[in-house]
Amino acid sequence: MTSEPSTSSPPAPARQATGLILAVCCAAQFMVVLDVSIVNVALPTIRTSLGFDAPGLQWVVNAYTIAFAGFLLLGGRLADLFGRRRTFLTGIAVFTVASLLGGLANSATLLVIARAIQGLGAAVVAPATLTVLATTFTTPETRARAFGIWGGVVGAGGAVGSLAGGLLTGLLSWRWILFINVPIGVVLLVLAARVVSDVDTGRRGRTLDLWGGLSATVGVMALVYGIVGTEAHGWASAHTLVALGGGVVVLAFFVLDQARLAKDPLLPLDIFRHRNVVAANLVVFASGAALFAMFYFLTLFLQQVLGYGPVAAGLAYLPLAAALTVSARGSAKLLPKWGPRTLLLGGLALTAVGLGWLALLTTASTFAGGVLGPTIVVGIGQGAVMASATMAGTAGLPMNQAGLASGLINATRQLGGAIGLAALAAVASGARSPESGYVLALAIAAIIAVVALAAAAAAPGKPRSAAG
Repeated sequence: MTSEPSTSSPPAPARQATGLILAVCCAAQFMVVLDVSIVNVALPTIRTSLGFDAPGLQWVVNAYTIAFAGFLLLGGRLADLFGRRRTFLTGIAVFTVASLLGGLANSATLLVIARAIQGLGAAVVAPATLTVLATTFTTPETRARAFGIWGGVVGAGGAVGSLAGGLLTGLLSWRWILFINVPIGVVLLVLAARVVSDVDTGRRGRTLDLWGGLSATVGVMALVYGIVGTEAHGWASAHTLVALGGGVVVLAFFVLDQARLAKDPLLPLDIFRHRNVVAANLVVFASGAALFAMFYFLTLFLQQVLGYGPVAAGLAYLPLAAALTVSARGSAKLLPKWGPRTLLLGGLALTAVGLGWLALLTTASTFAGGVLGPTIVVGIGQGAVMASATMAGTAGLPMNQAGLASGLINATRQLGGAIGLAALAAVASGARSPESGYVLALAIAAIIAVVALAAAAAAPGKPRSAAG
């Protein structure tokens, strides 16, 4: 029986339309996740082309990461306040134009600015994709399937980014790692304008908490800025301490504003009364730290220790991407029966095993003997985690908090990745040799996944209908 549409729930669109909505959301998410890692293998070419110095080159990556992480919470709220369709289209447009400007950049400064604007667009697109999915797929079964596919795309994007960057740079030019987004963005704009409609969440016409938005964005950006600079300046430097201290002070004001000052807070603190929200965000923070570290240090090990070229290093991640995608799809089918908790515990356990296995790599390791097996295990584990964590983090919330919860999960994942990578890079740099530093970082990443099991235990269990 089909229910009538109301102002508080979306109309039931045709099956073909929901399939296209899912495809558009996944393609948009894939595009923004891809750009986190796609530039890595092109950095040496970019440095020669635009005359970057060694310290400045890191900002080709960090400008995107900092803007992405800093604006995610604000971006997540925009869809709730101004409509999912308008927000989604605006984010894609900003990302596409910034990609074009970056590809045309003729100086280091212009490229860094374009990458920062890309990050801003990504921070609007990423939570909007989840808002659209959460308000389109409203039954547990269809939502689990949609989130499962979306989770697979998130994980595969990081793995495919290294391969795509190597191929585009080697066959065409480094500029095509940015130009490739332009036709994709245009197609997404056309399709999204056709199939994504607005849904009344009950928050239209209310005001945006500007002080909350500014303090959250500036505070998070200051923290991430301080963390990503530790490799160059050290943890005890004035540069790092001022950035981290300033970030903490600004975020403390943000908490005060949300609790006492704001009439319509950006992040209503009562969302943290939901145990599933807290558990899901702790899990994705740890998963982000472990997975970002794995991509970074395993890539370095493959290229600098085992002698892989950029394309070969990218190809090495294809089994992981395939395993993650299949696992996410399979986990989506199991979620309605098993609930998020079981899949999170199993996924994190497999992630820890795979990362611990990678920490056994040596200079004599082969792909078949030392890389293939553990990366497949990590892929299976992370596919289950990404599908389940997203479901857990939005389960039981009212529709007008869908964008908020989505933005929070995305922001937490990015922050976990930035913090984990910076901390593990500092640890690795103190090792007796580069290869020993890489495997030490992978071993610590495995420990992070183990610690996250405690948070996963607090996630929602088997649904009552399935338990009966």
